[in-house]
Amino acid sequence: MSEVAVACCQLAPVVGELEGNRARARAAIIDAAQGGARIVVLPELADSGYVFADMAEARACAEPIDGPTVGEWATLAREHELVIVGGVCEDDGAVLRNTSVIVDPTGVRAVYRKVHLWDRESLFFEPGNERPPVVETAHGRIGTMICYDLEFPEWVRLTALAGVELLCAPTNWPREPRPDTERPAEVVRVQAGASSNRVFVAVCDRCGSERGVDWVAGTAIVGPDGFPLAGPVCAEEPVTITAACDLAHAREKRTSERNDVFADRRPELYA
Repeated sequence: MSEVAVACCQLAPVVGELEGNRARARAAIIDAAQGGARIVVLPELADSGYVFADMAEARACAEPIDGPTVGEWATLAREHELVIVGGVCEDDGAVLRNTSVIVDPTGVRAVYRKVHLWDRESLFFEPGNERPPVVETAHGRIGTMICYDLEFPEWVRLTALAGVELLCAPTNWPREPRPDTERPAEVVRVQAGASSNRVFVAVCDRCGSERGVDWVAGTAIVGPDGFPLAGPVCAEEPVTITAACDLAHAREKRTSERNDVFADRRPELYA
């Protein structure tokens, strides 16, 4: 398999501006495609914004998977021959979900509902109850999870054991204090997950300030050795980063002549 260009489009969604958020995502996707990207990752809740005032506002921002946002992403994926991974506020009937979708030229390939909800998310969303999906695409095996899910090493390992080559994670990381000389802990954890599983990880964060919340804006694309190929961005403005990734490298789990990160596991001792 040859290299594929992976793009992460760091955006600044605004709560309730559904048309505006769709337009911003559309422009970023088209720009990334015209720049040569074949896989495009968008932030968590890219269609709706994040800091909801109450349940009524969250529900007003929600739409079903067959609604206008995912429908437009499917059209763009078909027109530009892309794989698009992005986060949406999903109307799942009686409940709302914090959801990520994988879309390619054939349509919606996977729907993942965030399992590990962060802080006030539990006021609005019901958690999912399914493992993160891994799907075969024209460019390799792609999986997805969302933001806080990444902080559970077992969850990332599940995708690796399922054969993921590129894990795409829409995120909204709230900014917290850190030493000036350190990169965000969220990005460090992503690097650790990529290295310990020998997979590519593309995390697409958001930026801007929303109702008093600032964001890490830590968008990054990390290789199987744990080192960033692009980013982390840590910029206040929307930006797209791109990295050339040979996803075949994620199939090589050997780290030395005598070590293999999967073969060396001792799961019988981990329970």
